[in-house]
Amino acid sequence: MRRKGSNSDKIKGSMCGQRDMEREIEIAKDERSSIEQSISSGILPSLGAHSNRRVKLRPFIVAPFDPHYRAWESFLIVLVFYTAWVSPYEFGFLQKPTRPLSYIDNIVNGFFAIDIVLTFFVAYLDRATYLLIDDHKKIALKYAKTWLVFDVISTIPSELVRRVLPYNVVSYGYFSMLRLWRLRRVSAMFQRLEKDRNYNYFVVRIAKLTCVTLFEVHLAGCFFYLLADKYKDPSRTWIALSMENFHEEPLWDRYVISIYWSIVTASTTGFGDLHPVNTGEMVFGILYILFNLGLTSYIIGNMTNLIVQATFKTRNFRETINAASSFAKRNHLPPRLQEQMIAHLSLRYRTDSEGLQQQETLDALPKAIRSSISHYLFYSLVDKVYLFNGVSNDLLFQLVSEMKAEYFPPREDIVLQNEAPTDFYILVNGAVDLISHRNGIEQVVGDLRTGDVCGEVGVLCYRPQLFTIRTKRLSQLLRLNRNSFLNILKTNVGDGTIIMNNLLQHLKEQKDPVMQSILTDTEHMLAQGRMDMPLSLCFAAARGDDLLLHHLLRRGLDPNEMNNNGRNALHIAASKGSLECVLLLLDFGADPNRKDTEGNVPLWDAILGKNESIIKVLVDNGAKLSSGDVAQFACFAVEQNNIELLKQITNFGGDVTLLNSLGTTALHTAISEENLEIVEFLVEQGADIDKSDVHGWTPRALADYQGHEEIKALFQTKQKQETPNVPNAHKNNENINSEIHVAPTYLKKYTSEPSITPMNLRDKTPSTKEGSLSNDQCLRPKASNFQNSLAGIITANRQQNEGGIAVFPSPTQYNRARVVLSCPEKGDLAGKLVLLPRSLQELLALGNQKFDYHVTKILTKDGTLIEELDVIRDGDHLILASEGGSKNSGISDMK
Repeated sequence: MRRKGSNSDKIKGSMCGQRDMEREIEIAKDERSSIEQSISSGILPSLGAHSNRRVKLRPFIVAPFDPHYRAWESFLIVLVFYTAWVSPYEFGFLQKPTRPLSYIDNIVNGFFAIDIVLTFFVAYLDRATYLLIDDHKKIALKYAKTWLVFDVISTIPSELVRRVLPYNVVSYGYFSMLRLWRLRRVSAMFQRLEKDRNYNYFVVRIAKLTCVTLFEVHLAGCFFYLLADKYKDPSRTWIALSMENFHEEPLWDRYVISIYWSIVTASTTGFGDLHPVNTGEMVFGILYILFNLGLTSYIIGNMTNLIVQATFKTRNFRETINAASSFAKRNHLPPRLQEQMIAHLSLRYRTDSEGLQQQETLDALPKAIRSSISHYLFYSLVDKVYLFNGVSNDLLFQLVSEMKAEYFPPREDIVLQNEAPTDFYILVNGAVDLISHRNGIEQVVGDLRTGDVCGEVGVLCYRPQLFTIRTKRLSQLLRLNRNSFLNILKTNVGDGTIIMNNLLQHLKEQKDPVMQSILTDTEHMLAQGRMDMPLSLCFAAARGDDLLLHHLLRRGLDPNEMNNNGRNALHIAASKGSLECVLLLLDFGADPNRKDTEGNVPLWDAILGKNESIIKVLVDNGAKLSSGDVAQFACFAVEQNNIELLKQITNFGGDVTLLNSLGTTALHTAISEENLEIVEFLVEQGADIDKSDVHGWTPRALADYQGHEEIKALFQTKQKQETPNVPNAHKNNENINSEIHVAPTYLKKYTSEPSITPMNLRDKTPSTKEGSLSNDQCLRPKASNFQNSLAGIITANRQQNEGGIAVFPSPTQYNRARVVLSCPEKGDLAGKLVLLPRSLQELLALGNQKFDYHVTKILTKDGTLIEELDVIRDGDHLILASEGGSKNSGISDMK
């Protein structure tokens, strides 16, 4: 029993194995047929087109390369051969319709009538743009201008014509000759067969010439018999020489002797026993012989000039294919590699023979035009590649100008694992597999889609290629040479550091141990300075790599060189808490009091990070907090309700009573924050409670308006200590209160909100010390909160409108309007409520911070582009977008 069961299992296993093998064979055949179809009958997408071989047409439109339509055309070709024989036969030998030929003729005409209707629904290929036209009106117009009239005339039944026209005007055979118009389909068929490598080219050409010769012989024989049949004296005709009463002879015998005469004459062997007798036959004989001279020249010329010259590319292609096949067989190459060779050569032939010499066309143009074309086709795609996220437009333009577009057929290897890193690729359309070879086994570890990059790790990290890159279907890729890439980066050092940082961040996000090992090796190579990538001091400081920083400083780089955000390496090292980097920069002459574009100094960055050792080093080297915008620092500390930070500012010599660049003081901000402790501290430091800001508001008036009783009591105590008798103080307050009552009563005090992070402080890496402020918190202090309050509005209106009419300012006047920001590109449709900044650039920076997205433009909900901040009002809903993003992306969903 057990043995019997094992035998049945073996039988089942063998059957399953056989089915699996058959399934694999079928899959291989399907893949091979898809390759053949994509190479021979597919339409290549234009450069930059994000589409694959499958072209989507409108409903009820048939593609000209559809297999079913091709089968229909092949069926019509068979009917054309029938027409080519029967039309001259009826013209020469028949006087009226006879059965069954008349029935067969009408059936054939019916099929061609169906084809006329079908042609109105078949897309055609525009040879100028090489695009499929699927518009019904354009298809109908093109057909009406070309072949419609001839097709309709050649399809009308002969019986109908005989009934409509008089008998003496038209004969049965004359009208049937119009059907020879269908022979154009045979010519198109032979052209397709000549390009099909599944058929022998020489045999196809011989078959074409043979068909031409047979048709000429058949047509001439029918014409020659018609001359004898219509002649008034039957005894004085060529056929009467062998058949005296030829009308009584069988029709088949008459047809054979006519063909015999035609072949003898066409072969130039002489007339022999059959020759023209009357004048009409002699004239026809002369014309026929002259025509044969032309036909003979045609045949000889085809065997020489047409085959050698006109079909030179086809012959060269076939010779190349045969040479590649012989090479593969002689060297015993595996079948997959043979298929790759054949597919690549076939694709190259298509690009050459069909007028798609795209790269050759670009190379023939001047560099300026070539760069403009590449920019138009590929810039939006390259801009979305993660490797170039955040780089300048100038660098992208230069990179796109150096990229070359290439087509790859299905299942072709683009890059081999462990290959030298000479190029990297960006996928334009199609699909690509990442294949890893381990222990002789191929394993697909990932795939790429449109906009993905491959081979960049090998190029930038100086390693052999990690994976084999193989196409899944017909694909178009952009290739960039490594040497050209590095030469461009040498003139764009800042962008080079951004690219390297993007790569390292990408490697860090990968969970693959291989990628982590590459990340470690790359960082070690960076530290040793053994990479040709142009790197800046800011890049080394941001990574805290003192070895790389030392190497770059010894090369002679300027220690005070600033990045695109206006910060130098000392700012970044101080904010990151890298003591070794700070010491190196100071040793090489970095200025400890250099301000960035926001007025921050390295000492302030160190204070925010609570890095005591760095603070001490900076102070010992002459760093002064007063070199920066101390008033802004104080306002920031107040907004954070951090009195300890405020005390540190005073300890390092900072004056917390000054007006900041926005025209307000820390005391005004503290009152709006309702922080009595900070207000008391600022008063103790000498803050003037009667010092007006840029809008004329004093801290005393602001506290009185906002109703802070404790702060008001503090101010009154302070006033009594300094000036116990001030008779007009109460009167002034009453005047202010009387003015306040002019405004609407629903406007109350407006507490502060977090301010906007400047672009130069958008570091994502938090401070290394627990409890310290991150670099994201090192913000430019916001405008004082009371500017958006009722008192601020009334003051501004009082300055602008002496008549006392309350005219509310625009949102940009005080930067306190509240707007909703949303980013459909990041999937955020609900949005976030924020305060409107002072400029459009700050609004873009705010969008970058909130959504971690490269924002380049602001749109309304209707899709209108906003170019001035003054048009924005309180409560508006703004859409963040980039140049490559769709203008209407997500807007319709929000509506």
